[in-house]
Amino acid sequence: MSGRHLFFAALGLVAGLSLVPAPALGQRSDEVYLVPIQGDIELGLAPFVERSLELARASGAQAVVLEIETPGGRVDAAQRIANAIGDSGIPVYAFVNRHAYSAGALIALAANRIYMRSSSVIGAATPIVGSGEKAPEKIVSAMRSQMRTLAENRGLDPAVAEAMVDEDIEIEGVVEAGKLLTLTTSEAVELGYAEEVEDWDALLAELGLTGATVQTMEVNWAERIVRFLSNPIVAPFLLSLGFLGLIAEIKSPGLGIAGFAGLLSLALFFGSHLILGLAGTEDLLLFGAGVVFIAVEVFVIPGFGLFGVLGGVGVLGGIYMSMIGGFPTVPDFAQAGAILSTSLLIILITSWALLRHLPQSSRLARSGVFLLRKGKREQGWASAAPRPDLLGREGVAMTDLRPAGTVLIGEERVDAVSESEWIEDGTDVRVVSSEGYRLVVRPFRPSEPEESEESGESEESGESEESGESEESGD
Repeated sequence: MSGRHLFFAALGLVAGLSLVPAPALGQRSDEVYLVPIQGDIELGLAPFVERSLELARASGAQAVVLEIETPGGRVDAAQRIANAIGDSGIPVYAFVNRHAYSAGALIALAANRIYMRSSSVIGAATPIVGSGEKAPEKIVSAMRSQMRTLAENRGLDPAVAEAMVDEDIEIEGVVEAGKLLTLTTSEAVELGYAEEVEDWDALLAELGLTGATVQTMEVNWAERIVRFLSNPIVAPFLLSLGFLGLIAEIKSPGLGIAGFAGLLSLALFFGSHLILGLAGTEDLLLFGAGVVFIAVEVFVIPGFGLFGVLGGVGVLGGIYMSMIGGFPTVPDFAQAGAILSTSLLIILITSWALLRHLPQSSRLARSGVFLLRKGKREQGWASAAPRPDLLGREGVAMTDLRPAGTVLIGEERVDAVSESEWIEDGTDVRVVSSEGYRLVVRPFRPSEPEESEESGESEESGESEESGESEESGD
């Protein structure tokens, strides 16, 4: 099992082991694990089969039986299941209960032995795209090689397996060129590909496990959550919430609820796709590189340039690649594009709605985030309260006033401006005017009393009178 699947397998084991009593690892029990593979084979099925095989191995089960009834499905999911069967370390048998087409045939061929009920069929394994047409040769070739390898490992005729995939292969007495091979139960038995059994009890008797305890596996809560998060309807909302949360976090200081919600949403999106095998390490690295480039563009190099373009391409490319899987078909590309486009549309619409309606929110206005009332120019605006109480008070310049600065009046630091000349730091000053919030100061000497204009006029008048008297006396 690959490293990216270990977390999910461990999670499944915790849920499964709590329900199924198991002996110590390495001991053999009288249990047989029945793993149903029914309906379309999709990526959510692969973790379920992997967990079932791991749990059967840990409990020391005698064997695992895959009950197959499927029209086929995704090739990459079938290959992942086939790999898990090969790595299981315990006997795994396929029980074809009516139909094992396409990807179902690949899974059946990966088992140690195939058992088929009467009137069952297996084959028709050519990969097709959503329109029903044959997949490109690259995908067909990969599927053909996989089937041939599985047949060789089981000691079977590989040409028969290849003929299930490629209609150009002709086998004398089995299939003509131009026709895809599908085997009935009797034909499969004749070619050595399967053995016929009547029912489940007959299968257990054939395996020598009559009376064994049968543990039927079911999808657990963790697998349901992963399938839900990777659903094409849910995925766009996870992406949208993730990006909206990060955008809101960039616009606000610190790490808050918006940033946490954004990171959690992106983690759920990539985590579910990673578990299903859609996303790989290279996709995460591409996405991470895009985020780094965008961060450089936002915090280091203002504007929108090369790093911004590279970051956008990396982020969108990483998301897109994480949704197409290992063997993508035309519908896979279309679905990934639809999810990404829907996410971008949701982000744009939500951003527009927030910018338009949030400033009108009365709740945010009460909290002080937005102001609902607009100020008019003729009303003016005061950035500080008027201080008429400071008129005539004396203080010391704390900074140079050129012409604005800070003065210390009593024990209070206030902003002030010089009346005319520049005032140096440490100069004694007196407040001569308080015009609204504007304090005007001038320098003075504390040792000298302030000279009033009236005393000045009196002195000038006295000097004039004395001067006049002296002149008269001189005459």
